Amino acid sequence: MNRLTKAAIVALALTTTAAPLAAQAQNRDHREYRQDRREDRHDRREDRREWREDRREERREWREDRRDDRRDYRQSRHHDRWDRNNRDWWRGRPEFRDYRGARNGYWYAPGRGYYRVDPRYYGYRWRQGGYLPSAYRGYYVDDPYYYGLRPAPRGYRYVHANNDILLIAVATGLIASVLHDVY
Repeated sequence: MNRLTKAAIVALALTTTAAPLAAQAQNRDHREYRQDRREDRHDRREDRREWREDRREERREWREDRRDDRRDYRQSRHHDRWDRNNRDWWRGRPEFRDYRGARNGYWYAPGRGYYRVDPRYYGYRWRQGGYLPSAYRGYYVDDPYYYGLRPAPRGYRYVHANNDILLIAVATGLIASVLHDVY
């Protein structure tokens, strides 16, 4: 046999055996790749599940903390409230630091100080269903909870007028309710 024929036979033998081996190796690589992808997807799912559980636990803890904070705040505010039976309840409160009692021709709004009043309203007894003049509608109550009042409904505000607290409609000044002789 000549050399060329021997080389052709060897090449033919190699290609017939190498091709199936290469295909087999390729199939094995593809199977391993698919298996790796499956494991990666599984790991990502597990990570997401753990993350969701952690978030749920964090939210639950946050809600419990917030609930405890609100409870503590309500209890602390309950002890620090306006007391109708105590004539000196306002003493020591920062918004009353410049309050010196009733003054003729002036009303006092806590945190804002004294303001001049038209003489016809000095000593005026406010009633539900009446109207508060627009000049006196801006003296809002900063902390209605301190006076044991519920939050004002939408469109209404609590206002200081003389030593009374009035619930008024912001747009019209209509007096919805009156709390007399607060200080």
